[in-house]
Amino acid sequence: MEEQPPKEKHWFLKFVSNKYIWVLLFFCVWMLFLDNYSYFDHRVLNKEIEELEANKKYYQDEIRKDQQKIKQLQNPDQVEKLAREKYYMKRDSEDIYIIEYEGDTVKKR
Repeated sequence: MEEQPPKEKHWFLKFVSNKYIWVLLFFCVWMLFLDNYSYFDHRVLNKEIEELEANKKYYQDEIRKDQQKIKQLQNPDQVEKLAREKYYMKRDSEDIYIIEYEGDTVKKR
């Protein structure tokens, strides 16, 4: 009788010669790299979605802040306060003195 080689030597050949394995391998490569809906395209699109959602949240917060400021500016006292603090406006009978401290201003080069 002839001596048969151990089965460990032939498992790789059986695996490689199987047509289903080749089809599965082709399908995986196609889906990962070549398809319009590939895995890598999805990763890029998901990152863009996350960035856009972060931008959306930022702008929604800014809209809320602006709406609060608009509500405050409905009050004439608040309008006067804003004009005095931000734009240094004054009444005709007043004088404004601006006091700057050393640490408050940015040094010019």
